[in-house]
Amino acid sequence: MNYKEVKAEIIAIGDELLYGQIVDTNSQWISQELDKIGVRVVHRSTIGDNRDGILAAFEAAEKRADIILMTGGLGPTNDDLTKPLLAEYFDCKLELVPEALEAVRTFFEKRGRELTDLNRFQAHLPTKCVYVPNEMGTAPGMWFEQNGKKWMSMPGVPHEMKNLMTGFVIPKIKSLFTLPNIYHKLIKTVGIGESWLADLIKDWEKNLPQHIKLAYLPSLGQVKLRLTAFGEDLFILQNDVEDQINKVFPIIGKYIFGYNKETLEEAVGRLLKQNNQKVALAESCTGGYISHLITSIAGSSDYFQGSLIPYHNHFKNSLLGVENETLEKHGAVSEPTVIQMAENIRVKFNADFGLASSGIAGPGGGWAEKPVGTVWIACAFEGNTVTKKLQLTQDRMLNIQLTAVAVLNLLRLSILEKTE
Repeated sequence: MNYKEVKAEIIAIGDELLYGQIVDTNSQWISQELDKIGVRVVHRSTIGDNRDGILAAFEAAEKRADIILMTGGLGPTNDDLTKPLLAEYFDCKLELVPEALEAVRTFFEKRGRELTDLNRFQAHLPTKCVYVPNEMGTAPGMWFEQNGKKWMSMPGVPHEMKNLMTGFVIPKIKSLFTLPNIYHKLIKTVGIGESWLADLIKDWEKNLPQHIKLAYLPSLGQVKLRLTAFGEDLFILQNDVEDQINKVFPIIGKYIFGYNKETLEEAVGRLLKQNNQKVALAESCTGGYISHLITSIAGSSDYFQGSLIPYHNHFKNSLLGVENETLEKHGAVSEPTVIQMAENIRVKFNADFGLASSGIAGPGGGWAEKPVGTVWIACAFEGNTVTKKLQLTQDRMLNIQLTAVAVLNLLRLSILEKTE
């Protein structure tokens, strides 16, 4: 291979980021753009407006990365330390750059504003940097090269930073480095925890080719497996990744619901549409959240019949036909109740599948036999009704979200069972 892995580090500077007053969307965006061109981000850090902290971050970054990209701290006031500290780090002075001064003057003139001495300071740059014009603002970009490392300092204002990245930084990096292709593919699984999944595929993972890396990305009720391939030929990388997916599928196929950006609700909708099947819901503890997820997908009217939210037991009986005897003997949060909810909603809405949820979302309402987080779910289809008991958390919203994932997965498995 003719390429060398190129590593980058991103340093976001500013107290406002640490205080949580501003969300650092810059670092995420820069990471995504670097990934597109084959540069691997090995570290991201957020540093306050502190001399020692910034200098220490510079020193550490130079040891780790080939490219160091900084955002923030370039204003004209005393708390903006990036520029003077870059001059200190690179052992040079700040001097007026006439071209930069003219750019700042023009920027203010176009807006009918006077150029102050404070604003003139924006045109004073470290003598060892290459001045990079910022057409969107007053703080110039600064490019440094030293000891084989490349540095770029950019404003923290997102649209200014993005303009400098796309107009200067990305083309510059491409001209200086022979970059590999990087290809990612996500395998999306549901219904199995990260450690159990890792145990199932440990032999497959151990035998992955050297140029393909695996990462586990757990989320609510789901685990994403990210395969990342590095190499010169993108077509070969794509084929190599598909080959590995074909090898792991027989091991964990029943847990895989989709790939890349496909959501669980999209995957379920796709299956229903393929089989010309309809679904209806009776939601209690989830309060319509599952219906919201299903109907957030364009084209869901092809397979979604509708739903009821009989939150109170009276309406479970009067609207949905759950027997009072069942409610009195077993309670709303019980297997017999969700069975009747699922079966009755299926018939009532003339659907192939009826789904039901009933539980104690919290934070109150639980007791010894049925603590907070106890949820029963069901999926009814012709000739069968499948149920599952969940023991979740003390957090109300988390319980609603986890229940939704479990219900959608129960539907997914039921579709596959019915199809088979």
